[in-house]
Amino acid sequence: MKQAIVHVAIVVEDYDEAIDFYVNKLQFDLVEDTYQPEQDKRWVVVSPPGSQGVTLLLARASKPEQVSFIGNQAGGRVFLFLNTDDFWRDYQRMVKEGIHFVREPKQADYGTVAVFQDLYGNLWDLLELNSDHPMARRS
Repeated sequence: MKQAIVHVAIVVEDYDEAIDFYVNKLQFDLVEDTYQPEQDKRWVVVSPPGSQGVTLLLARASKPEQVSFIGNQAGGRVFLFLNTDDFWRDYQRMVKEGIHFVREPKQADYGTVAVFQDLYGNLWDLLELNSDHPMARRS
């Protein structure tokens, strides 16, 4: 059997401002942006450059109860983990783009890591895994 997680939905306030952040600041690829008239929604998918794995589905809050989850997808915990092949290149570029880091870079047993916020406040790890880490061998 072979299965895979294809998309992770992230609740956003506005499609275009979310696309601007992920594409222009994080330099993700815009995979798809399709209007779905039957639901009056857009299907917006972004992906880190060079990624062959999970993509993000940018899902605009469509009900009042969804609005409170914008920026709080994981209850204040780190929500997503962005692995890179060059931590310092990406960290410095992101700082220049004005991305807010809430925890400065540090060397951990598993690699180099810093925590940043997306445009709504969700927490992300930017990390470069050590070459001997089990997940580093999968990429």
